[in-house]
Amino acid sequence: MNQLLAIDWSTVGVKAAQFILSFSILIVLHEFGHFITAKWFKCRVEKFYLFFNPWFSLWKKKKGDTEYGLGWIPLGGYVKISGMIDESMDKEQMKQPPQPYEFRSKPAWQRLIIMLAGIIINILLAIVIFIFILWIWGKEFMPPENAKYGIATDSLAQTVGFKDGDMVLKVGNKDVKNLTKLRIDIVYNEGPDVITVKRGDSIVALKYDDQLRRKLNSRDAGDFVFIRAPFIVKKVSKESGAEKAGLKTGDRIVGVNSLPALYYNDYAKLVKGKKDENINLSVLRGADTLTIATTLDSKGLLGVERDGLEEMGFKFQTKKYSFFEAVGGGFSECWTTLGTYMKGLQQLFNGKAKASESVGSVFSIGGIYPGVWNWQIFWTLTAVFSIILAFMNVLPIPGLDGGHALFTLVEMITGRKPSDKFLEYAQMVGMILLLGLMAYALGLDIFRMFK
Repeated sequence: MNQLLAIDWSTVGVKAAQFILSFSILIVLHEFGHFITAKWFKCRVEKFYLFFNPWFSLWKKKKGDTEYGLGWIPLGGYVKISGMIDESMDKEQMKQPPQPYEFRSKPAWQRLIIMLAGIIINILLAIVIFIFILWIWGKEFMPPENAKYGIATDSLAQTVGFKDGDMVLKVGNKDVKNLTKLRIDIVYNEGPDVITVKRGDSIVALKYDDQLRRKLNSRDAGDFVFIRAPFIVKKVSKESGAEKAGLKTGDRIVGVNSLPALYYNDYAKLVKGKKDENINLSVLRGADTLTIATTLDSKGLLGVERDGLEEMGFKFQTKKYSFFEAVGGGFSECWTTLGTYMKGLQQLFNGKAKASESVGSVFSIGGIYPGVWNWQIFWTLTAVFSIILAFMNVLPIPGLDGGHALFTLVEMITGRKPSDKFLEYAQMVGMILLLGLMAYALGLDIFRMFK
């Protein structure tokens, strides 16, 4: 019960809305790929559904031979093509003689195109989204030298040898170009496992191993490192302890209970674990340093909003793209994202990541979205998940598009079509496997929630 009370449900609602909209777009377009190619080859499409609809539908309408509908379980969607062995497991239809409008009556090459169409749509969608992201927003990054106070570190970073104020120069043999991608650079580094930092006037080499990779791949890894910045009050929440104490916009917090806290990470360490407690803040207001007594709330929060990095003079750099440059960049982003995802899967098998710490269900995926609506992040995540959806579907697992495509390719090579009974059993095995994986991921998320 305490875990549920501690949840910020307004933030959860924003995350959930972004997740549902993003995946609705991906699912509808993926299934549209199957739908339009099936229609193209004169197959009858019986159903086109967003979300699953066991027992009942939230909405449905019949137009021509196709029933369009909205299910009530937001975990996917489907098209039901006549004469195709899929998750509907319509065995009665398969007992009837094949009809000209059925999937099973079509040539193998047509069936292959229908099965791969959803995957192709997802790849094309990701490329198009990346093109427009680069064209509209460009690519923003933070060069290490622009982090004027260096980095702030958590306990995991400190075990490697990082210290607050370090300037990160290299990971392996590669210069760090974007400080906000440092974690990814470390996890997927293919050079020497060494991080080079500038500390004062010295250059220091920090060695790490696969144990750090496993921890960074874990959902419990924390921030690791982030940009070090002062704690400057931007806005004071009404009726908060901060407002009652007299904190004002522009105040800079420089200490807690007589201990120095020149940067926000220093403040965070000093108040960690404190809830419903009185504290004394050292506050710089203009040329004066004040001592202000205030109270943290039940969540350990002060009740203020901080200045953002750009408001404090940190300079992000943005690479701008013309439309034609963005086209090439869109293809490159798609390829790079796919490569990164495949490296992540590879690390699950070579021990550099643990499934129990890295794998998650729809709850983990939904948690990736920001707590406030941001269209650039929304479309970026939509493109990334479109690539992941395409890759997962191309895997040669019965029950997925890749499994159907594999059997069709075997048929085209050997000239022998698998029997309907074999395809039924293969579909059952694939569905059991997929449902088992989903249950495992969901169980991990539930365990983490109550842990």
